[in-house]
Amino acid sequence: MLLRAWIAACAAALAVSSAPESKASPPQDPEPAPAAKSGCFTAGDGYLRARLRGALDLDLDWKDAQMQCEGGPRPSGNGVRVSIGGPARGDGRRIRIVFGIAGIKEGTAGQALRTNVTILFEGEARFFATLGDDKCTVDSLTQRRVESLGGDPAIYRVEARGFCLGPATSLSRNERILVTSFDFAGRVEFSDDDRHDIKPQKP
Repeated sequence: MLLRAWIAACAAALAVSSAPESKASPPQDPEPAPAAKSGCFTAGDGYLRARLRGALDLDLDWKDAQMQCEGGPRPSGNGVRVSIGGPARGDGRRIRIVFGIAGIKEGTAGQALRTNVTILFEGEARFFATLGDDKCTVDSLTQRRVESLGGDPAIYRVEARGFCLGPATSLSRNERILVTSFDFAGRVEFSDDDRHDIKPQKP
């Protein structure tokens, strides 16, 4: 349910961003939106490679300087969420892929991890989601603490590779994209609040 609620929130945000401009007068002296920071790590070693087939056929090969990276624990506390945005394509358009990886904790490695994948076409009010973690698998994952090694938050470089056997579908369910393979080095952050908020999983 948390995933479906998050997808619904994404859809609402994308719909608002793509709505036609109102005829009303704009506010005086609007504050400019802050530019999102590009690059995943100070060392410049983030990347994403992915093969997408279906409604769109894309071979992605993103380098650190082209990317926007965010991440942290999943709201349930079961695993991590890694969000990677690709190169800006003009007019606010950007492809973003979000990996929700189950069965992993802060700083640990793992294999054969169930994963859900969401593909957002920012600026186009279009996205695809597997709506569950039963269609994709992370074959292997490692985490290494980077940046400042002290203080809060703790920043980790997450390196993972995997594949999907089931497609991500559009909101209308009329289109599908299959991510046949992916590998990436992305960023996740854990704060003291995140650690306190983690809920124990039922046996």
